[in-house]
Amino acid sequence: MNLDALRGAMHPVTGDPGDYDALLEQIGDARIVCIGEASHGTHEFYSERAKITKRLIDEKGFNAVAVEADWPDAFRVNRFVRGQSDDVGAIEALDGFKARFPTWMWRNADVLDFVGWLRAFNDAIEDESQRAGFYGIDLYSLFSSMEAVIRHLEEIDPQAAKRARERYSCFDHYGEEAQSYGYAAAFGAGESCQEEVVKQLTELTRRAAESEEFFSAEQNARLVANAEEYYRSMFAGRVSSWNLRDRHMGETIEALVEFLTQHTGRAKVVVWAHNSHLGDARFTEMGQQGELNVGQLMRERYNEEAFLIGFSTYTGTVTAADDWDSPADRKRVRPALRGSYEDLLHLVSTSPYYLTFRGESVAAQELREARLQRAIGVIYRPDTERQSHYFHAQLPYQFDAMIHFEETRAVEPLERTARWHEGEPPETYPTGI
Repeated sequence: MNLDALRGAMHPVTGDPGDYDALLEQIGDARIVCIGEASHGTHEFYSERAKITKRLIDEKGFNAVAVEADWPDAFRVNRFVRGQSDDVGAIEALDGFKARFPTWMWRNADVLDFVGWLRAFNDAIEDESQRAGFYGIDLYSLFSSMEAVIRHLEEIDPQAAKRARERYSCFDHYGEEAQSYGYAAAFGAGESCQEEVVKQLTELTRRAAESEEFFSAEQNARLVANAEEYYRSMFAGRVSSWNLRDRHMGETIEALVEFLTQHTGRAKVVVWAHNSHLGDARFTEMGQQGELNVGQLMRERYNEEAFLIGFSTYTGTVTAADDWDSPADRKRVRPALRGSYEDLLHLVSTSPYYLTFRGESVAAQELREARLQRAIGVIYRPDTERQSHYFHAQLPYQFDAMIHFEETRAVEPLERTARWHEGEPPETYPTGI
């Protein structure tokens, strides 16, 4: 490995306004720019992603940010940033993210700053159709999406709302326990609602082009249909449910591109999600096991017009939980495993920088050998880090660029508990040895 060659190829990130000039030049005329994160709780990933996105919106005419969040919660933010809601500020517009774990993923200081910036940017644009929007592409909001469909139809077509309510009543036996429905439907302990949710989606699809509100209703109906299948598939294995989820994300992005093209004459979308969703799965060990992901789908659909960016870190702190639905902790990120991509990028430089891999890239040639790569989601288990958080990948084929930070810090939740403030005890606690 020629570290000097990599040092010669790197672009420093110093905080200067021109830091990402070379990256934007590489992005060129791409219509889909996917910007990942190596954890769901790292300040630098959120803040630098926002900096790049602001430049894409301001300088290259991007008009949508599509994030790894559920449609109803993100669409509330969309209404706010486009000047169409009663929310008095960005922090209130993010209230939809209070109800579901992990609240810090979108209710954090960096997202709050970006949402405020996007509202101010849009306020300066007189033509509302040309303002940039904020949309969700995930599919966990089965029940809140059903409520959103019915609420929308009650305002404009009471008979259609009645039909939707009757179709969705199939889920009434399960309260709001989506996994309980999935288990019952998968094992024959309850009826499947598949036929009813597909009927509702079909009805709304016919009217989706009428307005953004109808389009939103269609996306909620699409989410219900795909979430119904997702929760049934959870009991068939990880690969099946993962692929359904990422296909839904891909379908939502494509539907957004089509809608924006029809209504604004242009569609340029920034996608925010985890590295594991946005780095082309075909060049990872998960892909070899049958998984696909959004990055792969975007390349297959848009070819060179899709540009994929990843983030990495060597050490620092991260906001994450011990288990699903557990409180947020501020945890220490262990130094990267020897021989991993993170370890190698650490050896190149301890100052922030990025590498690009398209064309005759020296960095791509030096990094093409498969290595371990770290992924921290909303859960971080350092005691089983190799098994829980590392997988093999070929970085320069997985992404078009990689941004590396030596030491990062935890993203700041809007609701910071005493537990988060205290952080993880040092390794020598309680003896001090």
